Order: sequence, then structure tokens, then C-alpha cells
Amino acid sequence: MGERAMALLNRADTDFFIVSTNVCPYCFKAKRYLDGHKLSWSEVNVQNDRELRMEFVAMTGHRTVPIVFDVRGPNPVFVGGSDNLEDYL
Repeated sequence: MGERAMALLNRADTDFFIVSTNVCPYCFKAKRYLDGHKLSWSEVNVQNDRELRMEFVAMTGHRTVPIVFDVRGPNPVFVGGSDNLEDYL
């Protein structure tokens, strides 16, 4: 299941990991929200990588971006989108 996606999540050395695309106001909102809470984030842009995007969809069931993960613990935790992120924190 999603070898590339899991490798990216496991390599993240930030607080949160965001799956995004080029033109995504909700991705921008999530990044600014994390910045406002002094939490670090890294991202992968799947605009031109449908295969990787579909790995994240298969992993989470979440079909829109952003797809946000909390990677502070030993295992990545799927948070959801930008609205879910606000509720999560």
C-alpha cells in the first residue's frame, strides 16, 4: 500500500506533512494555520504526479487537497483537510 507515499511520510522531519497542488487556497490556508501555531511542515506537490496522489487517496480515502498528516509521533496520523486541521489543533 502506497510505498512512495509511506516513504515520504516516514522521511518527514517536520511536525506536519501536507499533500498539495499548485493552485489550492485550502493548502495555503493549512500552511498559514501551522505557521501561526509555530508548527513546522513539509509538503509534496502532486499536481503532476497522479500516481502518487492516488496512493494518498487509497491510504486515506480523502480525495481533495490538502491531505494533512501529523508526523510528530512514531507513526503518521491522518488529520484530513484544512478544516480538519483546525479542529485537530
